[in-house]
Amino acid sequence: MATESFKQLTQDVSAGLAGLRSSTPEVMKAFSELGRSALAPGALDAKTKELIAPALSVAVRCDPCIGFHTRTLVRLGATRQELDETLAVATYMGGGPSLMYAASATAAFDEFAREAGVKPA
Repeated sequence: MATESFKQLTQDVSAGLAGLRSSTPEVMKAFSELGRSALAPGALDAKTKELIAPALSVAVRCDPCIGFHTRTLVRLGATRQELDETLAVATYMGGGPSLMYAASATAAFDEFAREAGVKPA
């Protein structure tokens, strides 16, 4: 991870995306709409869908994705146990490299939970 703080990482990435919002507004709007549609409750509720996101973030080794999606999980009231079990499946499917990123995902979740005043574990 490039930074010691997932909060800082997500802020930095958000700031970097501002330029893309200006230069490619239709693309960014379409991406946002895709996210809203994909995460809307349906057969799976929003929290379950959001739990899938850090598993995929671990699989593709995307630190900013881990930050954004663990922050959202805290907001949705996910527990650390729910995240841990999700990450166990990601590790099963991805092996050692996924385990290393799973550790980053738990650190990110704990950081955002502390900030939100939630006991993470």
